[in-house]
Amino acid sequence: MQPSYYEFYTPVKIVSGFNALNFLPEELLRLNVEKPILITDKGVTNAGLLDVVRENFTSDNGVSIGAVYDDTPVDSSIHAVNEIARIYRKKECDGIIAVGGGSAIDTAKGVNIVLSEETDDLLKFTGNNRVRAIMEPFVVIPTTGGTGSEATMAAIISNPEHNVKMSFSTPLIIPDFAVLDPRMTMTMPRKVTAFTGMDALAHAIEACMSLQRNPLSDAFAYQAIELIVNNLVNAVKDGNNPQYRLAMSNAAYQAGVAFSNSMVGVVHTVAHALGSVCHIPHGIANSIILPHGMEFNLSKTENIISETLLPLSGPEVYATTPKKHRARKAIERVRELGRELNELCGLPMTLQEAGFPEEKLQETAWVAINDATSNFNPVQIDYDDALNILKKAY
Repeated sequence: MQPSYYEFYTPVKIVSGFNALNFLPEELLRLNVEKPILITDKGVTNAGLLDVVRENFTSDNGVSIGAVYDDTPVDSSIHAVNEIARIYRKKECDGIIAVGGGSAIDTAKGVNIVLSEETDDLLKFTGNNRVRAIMEPFVVIPTTGGTGSEATMAAIISNPEHNVKMSFSTPLIIPDFAVLDPRMTMTMPRKVTAFTGMDALAHAIEACMSLQRNPLSDAFAYQAIELIVNNLVNAVKDGNNPQYRLAMSNAAYQAGVAFSNSMVGVVHTVAHALGSVCHIPHGIANSIILPHGMEFNLSKTENIISETLLPLSGPEVYATTPKKHRARKAIERVRELGRELNELCGLPMTLQEAGFPEEKLQETAWVAINDATSNFNPVQIDYDDALNILKKAY
């Protein structure tokens, strides 16, 4: 069924492929960037990935690194944002490059807001579309195959003084371009590969179920789902294979485009609460909750979930499965993928396996129902619903 009205926006230029980083200087000069700051974390530096990026800055290509900041915390913080902004100004940089996962990318988005709005108080720009200034040139080089942050208009940054995580949403903080190079994801451990891949799968499937889904977001989501089910297990088994790594990077990006336009729902509603209460890694939380969230939405989205069986299992399984069984078959396929990853690398399938304390279930349910993502879920969720999902996942 076609929506009566929808919007779709994806301005990010994607430079994707083997040795795609070779084109980084050319793309930077296209944005008139000659002296960028690189924002990353110690994990990326210690893995040697920053060196892979540095190799593309030579004396004869007109671009040099203005500064490097590799102390980005696991949870992006306002303190890191303000410190990086000071370095940017002091070194007279003219562009921002984020190298890393969600934290480095969100930090870079925050830095761009601080610089462009000429402020040191991000708090007053929280919420939707409160940023108005023209942004500095911004580039993302992802080192994980899951967050899709290179395609999204959102960022989460913590404010320790107020003990809150600030949320920002505006098309202005979407990167100008992103480089998807398989060399940047090859150092991911097997378990991290697994849960970042399942994170991308949750993005894609929730994009299909969301109230704001549309034909274009569906197209990106279905392609992402197909890439993930065809490549994630292989990427876990053979992480040095650039073909599998590139496929997962492309899947994460496409899932990011999908959910950035359609939004997510109950899976992320509960996963965010799990991260908030007991710091369960987001990809692991999404992986555990995904099949339960699909079941919760069955009453309103059975036909939609049925259609995901096609990219999840292929045309033969889809065609030979009776229509009334396709939704349940799709959910079971998600569980099968989780079980396979569990056997390969120990990816948790339950909250208990993830080390979540049972006594925290009720607190988590209360946190979940206050999460903004619930507004886009096709089935309204209350405290009892959230608690029931958590108990099933435990």
